[in-house]
Amino acid sequence: MLKRSVVTHVLEAALETGADFAELYVEQTKQNRLVMVNQAIETAASGLDYGAGIRLFFGNRVIYAFSNDTSEAQLVRLAKDMAATIKGSRLSRIQPFYDPAPYPLHTIVQMPDTIAKKQKAERLAAASAAAFAYDTRISQTRATFIDITKQVLIVNTEGVWAEDERVRSRFTIEAVASSATEKQSGYLGPGGSVGFELFSKINAEAEAREAARIAVTMLGAKPCPAGRMPVVIENGFGGVIFHEACGHSLEATAVARNASVFAGKLGQQIASPLVTAIDDGTIPNAWGSARMDDEGTPTRRNILIENGILRSYLVDRMNGKKMQTAPTGSARRENYRFAPTSRMTNTFIAPGKSTPEQIIQDTENGLYARQMGGGSVDPATGAFNFAVLEAYRIRNGKICEPLRGATLIGKGAEVLQKIDYVGNNLKRAQGMCGSISGSIPTDVGQPMIRVSEITVGGRG
Repeated sequence: MLKRSVVTHVLEAALETGADFAELYVEQTKQNRLVMVNQAIETAASGLDYGAGIRLFFGNRVIYAFSNDTSEAQLVRLAKDMAATIKGSRLSRIQPFYDPAPYPLHTIVQMPDTIAKKQKAERLAAASAAAFAYDTRISQTRATFIDITKQVLIVNTEGVWAEDERVRSRFTIEAVASSATEKQSGYLGPGGSVGFELFSKINAEAEAREAARIAVTMLGAKPCPAGRMPVVIENGFGGVIFHEACGHSLEATAVARNASVFAGKLGQQIASPLVTAIDDGTIPNAWGSARMDDEGTPTRRNILIENGILRSYLVDRMNGKKMQTAPTGSARRENYRFAPTSRMTNTFIAPGKSTPEQIIQDTENGLYARQMGGGSVDPATGAFNFAVLEAYRIRNGKICEPLRGATLIGKGAEVLQKIDYVGNNLKRAQGMCGSISGSIPTDVGQPMIRVSEITVGGRG
């Protein structure tokens, strides 16, 4: 993306006043977005974003700047201006370049930007039609296909020269059901580090019918009662609770500042012995995977919790310096406008031995959270609040009437200890995660689990 001579010149300029580390990140991103509302195209947009970011370390101090002008003159000037904020003399040298992650992780069958908009629109139209055909109460659909092709170059003074092409595609479908007095919606959004072959890996029409089913089911649901009770959380996107309430608290972004409830607890029992939690950026074609992170460190499978014992944090280069811990391939950023920091990739609770049928049958009275929604969390305390998009009452070991308006309220550390069943049906789902380094694609996942007691908000 840039000549080696240009990159070397930029890094040399960055080291002039005593920086002990310098990094250049260059990115070109092409994005296509097609949105269909009620079987009519609402948006057909394409964009190209190109730029570079430079990062300098002076001890534990970080300086970061970016530009969408990647000419040699501009990047050298930017590096010199950044270096000039510190008065000193040169201490470091550029090490010989090498590729730390030389092998590709994903196989892309159909590059999405080679597919005609008409062909993409046909897929969306078929999905929309399937949702409308599910029930006459479906009043609106919104189907979207987004594809992103990102090329990155990461070079630093420790010798890393890493180039990568990252292709991601995602299909989302929202269905709205209406009655004379209310509206309810259902939503699904499968995706992956794949091209247009996504549609051979998923059944878009079946996804649309499922979104319609959720909307119609919730249309007639009763208000959820409030109180403390056992809660069974379904697999797949149910993993968003672990991601938000626990995963963010295991990122060095919070741990290094002692702003995490799990800081200083390596080797301690922080969860039920039934819980093993993993963050794995090496899963081929997964939504949150890449062969290297945004510092050029190869991604890897990080066991965060093993049989309830805290084994690892997610660590980036700078926070690793502060913690005296090696990076774990977890540094990520939305684009060149953001400096990288530790983030999750594909994070999930590993499968256990219980069957879903057993978990439900062993729950005499409680809540079944079939489809989770969004929520909020404070990493320092682990306190969270999550909406449940599709919920049911469990009575005498059976799933009964649907409930709406349910929320789950608690603290991540307490919920981890109260998981008393872990199912054998692991599933992952896709989402976007926001933090200080921007919005990034992440997988969440889990098998069905049961929390023995949690506060359920509703009408009580």
